Amino acid sequence: MSHTARQKDKLIARVRRIRGQLEGIERALEADAACVEVLRQIASVRGAVGGLTAEVMEDHLREHVLDAPTDQERRQGGEEMIEVIRSYMK
Repeated sequence: MSHTARQKDKLIARVRRIRGQLEGIERALEADAACVEVLRQIASVRGAVGGLTAEVMEDHLREHVLDAPTDQERRQGGEEMIEVIRSYMK
């Protein structure tokens, strides 16, 4: 996907921040941190993953639906997004 290649460094940086947050949760669990602290960290990760998901979905819609050069490519991009949304909503 060309749009992810253009945004590659930005997306990788976000994934690395998420990885760091997940490692923080692991450390908190290993240290027997208070439940509320672990839950706050989980909520932060969930928000970060949601933001990353939204960004990639938006990029996909812009690149493969709104700006698609042909009707066939537009339809394919839309169908791909439908599949992703169905998986995401499970």
